[in-house]
Amino acid sequence: MKFLTTSALALCIAAPALAATDKAAVIETYANIAQAGYEDSLSTAKALQEAVAALVATPSAETLAAAREAWLAARNPYQQTEVFRFGNPIVDDWEGKVNAWPLDEGLIDYVDGSYGGASDENPFAASNVIANPVLELAGAEVDASEITPELIAETLNEADGIETNVARGYHAIEFLLWGQDLNGTEPGAGERPYTDYVTGDDCTGGNCDRRAAYLTAATQLLVSDLEEMAANWAEGGAAREEVSANADAGIVAMLTGMGSLSYGEQAGERMRLGLMLNDPEEEHDCFSDNTHNSHFYDGKGIQNVYLGSYTRVDGSTVEGPSLSDLVSETSPELDAEMKGKLDATMTALGEIKSAAEGGFAYDQMLEAGNEKGEALIMGGVNGLIDQTRTIERIVTSLALEGIEFEGSDSLDNPTSVFQ
Repeated sequence: MKFLTTSALALCIAAPALAATDKAAVIETYANIAQAGYEDSLSTAKALQEAVAALVATPSAETLAAAREAWLAARNPYQQTEVFRFGNPIVDDWEGKVNAWPLDEGLIDYVDGSYGGASDENPFAASNVIANPVLELAGAEVDASEITPELIAETLNEADGIETNVARGYHAIEFLLWGQDLNGTEPGAGERPYTDYVTGDDCTGGNCDRRAAYLTAATQLLVSDLEEMAANWAEGGAAREEVSANADAGIVAMLTGMGSLSYGEQAGERMRLGLMLNDPEEEHDCFSDNTHNSHFYDGKGIQNVYLGSYTRVDGSTVEGPSLSDLVSETSPELDAEMKGKLDATMTALGEIKSAAEGGFAYDQMLEAGNEKGEALIMGGVNGLIDQTRTIERIVTSLALEGIEFEGSDSLDNPTSVFQ
């Protein structure tokens, strides 16, 4: 289901007065923000890798807590890069390597008995590669005696073409650090013990050495994947070159990413759908209960691109000519409207974040009949939808043609969600 900026798809109107802001300079700011965001994602992933190495070398409650904190810190800059999806094919082709969700965690490790086993949709949902050095996938015997980045990337991830066989990326690592969240719509995240990484007689969960090998390999793979994307946005990188090749196409890429993330992806698939189903399994960061932050920083990424400004993890700022500058020259009122909508959305997402940090977990917000939780989540959903309407108006004001935003059945065809 697609959400389109106009019912007729193409926008054929008279061009506005020429703007003084150089579109190429706006795109350069955009590419600079992308580069900085992916570099920050890479540096925090490397810090996570160091914390994982410490956990594996000396498992303890303290090293597990430090690895979890490093994972949480790594999510914030990455989520701000999601706005570069949808308009940039290089990012779209790569994104599933690092942020695919939800995942059938039984493919990777042990799960609670309530999880169930193989299904018609995924016969490998409980294969548990950590417990099985030899397993059968898609009718072929797989030697998994050594768990390596190559095994994860080339054999396990999306095994047999099944999307929920997610074996790599942030969420596979998240599961290995937290374990399953078995609390339903009650507060509490996963509670994997550090002894799942202790070798010898004190090992819990079995196969602690293989679990450590999997966590190490998955983290190494995340770092290498982020190195690839950071290079793509550096000077001379393929993504930077592609978006810079044509000024109008570059502006289209920017607005497509903003509108698609606002509407179909975040408002629809990540927020409204989970609320409709009252299902904590639809949380984006379901093992760690970090979903409130993921929503907040996704929204922040959209605001960053419009304003042409990104605050790096070291506190420095990357900024320059922006979409806001471009819009304000032809329609100051529309620019003010867009800024106001972005502020309103960030306030709503901030209220979700504050409530979760204050003890009202996102899981609880999803509970059927929880009016406070529904109001918080729908505040974010409505803000995102509202700002998308203004992005549509910006497309019209800039006389751009044929922009298409991602949709979501949860917004466009709600009855189909329950069919």
